Amino acid sequence: MAYPGVFCISLDFELHWGCFENMLMDENAQRYFNNTRDIIPKKLELFAGQDIHVTWAAVGMLFRHNRKEWEEGKPAELPTFDNPAVSAYEWINRHGFMGEEDPYHFAPTLVDKIKSTPNQEIGTHTYAHYFCLEKGQTKDQFRYDLEMACRVAAEKGISLKSLVFPRNQFNQEYLSVCRDLGITSVRSSPDIWYWAPATGSSFMKKLFRAGDAYLKFQPIKMVSLEDINISNGLPLQLPATRLYRPWKPGQPVQNKLKMRRILNEMTEAARKNAYYHIWWHPHNFGNNPKECFSELEQIVAHFNKLRSQYGFMSLTMNEITEKLLKK
Repeated sequence: MAYPGVFCISLDFELHWGCFENMLMDENAQRYFNNTRDIIPKKLELFAGQDIHVTWAAVGMLFRHNRKEWEEGKPAELPTFDNPAVSAYEWINRHGFMGEEDPYHFAPTLVDKIKSTPNQEIGTHTYAHYFCLEKGQTKDQFRYDLEMACRVAAEKGISLKSLVFPRNQFNQEYLSVCRDLGITSVRSSPDIWYWAPATGSSFMKKLFRAGDAYLKFQPIKMVSLEDINISNGLPLQLPATRLYRPWKPGQPVQNKLKMRRILNEMTEAARKNAYYHIWWHPHNFGNNPKECFSELEQIVAHFNKLRSQYGFMSLTMNEITEKLLKK
């Protein structure tokens, strides 16, 4: 069975939980995340108006309403990272919350907004932005973390089906835990050497990843839905294609090259009935929200053109999985 091309967007919804190990909550950070919170409803309005299906992989701690809920709702066993700086719990122990209903670490109203918007899937980014390749933590600790993520989602009537590993630290050994807890798809990294998952990256990998956003270091490997392996069972591994990098001031050439790369890749995928998976973090729009949103509108407009011309489909990670399993 041949499928038309598929366009997938997945978003790593974290707020400060995704940056705690290298960002203190100073005035600049607060402005950054306030902009992030303000832009999310605008994104949802755009997606709903243009029938764009999106997977929001949300950190489970964002479901909490306040510090009391967070304190009383910890997993039965916390991760024992060798490096305590990568533990969300250790960060809070050291720095504390920004008030009882800290808007940079709790976002239940935004979760509700996403849930109520048509064709938006809420997936998981683990409960505590859990690093699955860090030394010291264990598979059982990951299970406790993911169980808590499923529990807080279920309290809102959400059944988690899709998972994105924080920092893309894809751990093959943990897929069985995902399957046991009802996860049917996970996002994997592009099949290119400089995107290989790791706890840290060499200078050369970082250089190639950054440069690849603007120049064709090597063509992307076009993947069709038929190429995604379902023989190994659940969860299915849905490879990412492209990280959207935010608009930056003073870089007109880089901004133009980046957008040209994305739009050309989308066109090639649509023409070849292939699968194209773009991802970013909502907080990537935090510094220049107006300009970043304008680029998002360009991407959506180009998708609509390709949908009309080639039948390009917009699907969430879960919708892709269901389509493949029906086959």
